[in-house]
Amino acid sequence: MNVTLRVWRQKDARSKGKMVDYKLQDIDEHMSFLEMLDVLNEQLTENGEEPVAFDSDCREGICGMCGVVINGIPHGRGQTTYQTTTCQLHMREFKDGDVIDVEPWRATAFPVIKDLVVDRTAFDRIIQAGGYISAPTGTAPEAHSTPVPKADADRAFDAATCIGCGACVAACPNGSAMLFTAAKITHLGSLPQGQPERRSRALGMVAQQDAEGFGNCTNIGECSAVCPKGIPLQFISRLNRDLWGALSTVDGKHLG
Repeated sequence: MNVTLRVWRQKDARSKGKMVDYKLQDIDEHMSFLEMLDVLNEQLTENGEEPVAFDSDCREGICGMCGVVINGIPHGRGQTTYQTTTCQLHMREFKDGDVIDVEPWRATAFPVIKDLVVDRTAFDRIIQAGGYISAPTGTAPEAHSTPVPKADADRAFDAATCIGCGACVAACPNGSAMLFTAAKITHLGSLPQGQPERRSRALGMVAQQDAEGFGNCTNIGECSAVCPKGIPLQFISRLNRDLWGALSTVDGKHLG
């Protein structure tokens, strides 16, 4: 197939960016979107031009590194493919002659580094603010000594599938990271090992989220709609309950 790409090009965070048109011919429909970008970069390199910078790693929909806005939708959406990572979107989802817009994540907390690459280390700092559990030193307890109800285990596993790609932020009109933060808080807060820091975790991670410049959540739901792992919106309600519980407690006493 033949396609026209309109790609966002930006030298660095201080430079002004613009959309640049590129025409590609004889693209194999079985290529992934990133493989198609590889073909573009090979052509640009052969012509002595600067290749397009974009993030990728595993290319198996696992790591969360890849991520661009394709035709206005984070990670893109095909005719049959919905809620996928960019690396798992294939060119057979497009038609011959299509014009495809390719842009980076758009969020204040995700500044552009170059072209389609953005700085997502804000997510790392949110994790550092509370995404951990305390583990006493000494002999490890027996693996089955702390039973976990199946419903809690299932909820924890569902939350743990978040790969931190940032599509939720890119899709949110407010640039909110609440779905990401909620997934991390729900993952640990659903397990017995995560209970000691449950309240401090909610306070710390939400405070860091706000400090990073992410917007407020207004329950629009675009975050969950584009999440490649299908993280449900209800996790945000759980985060809010944990946060309210932490704010309503002083010195271990519930204020009512």
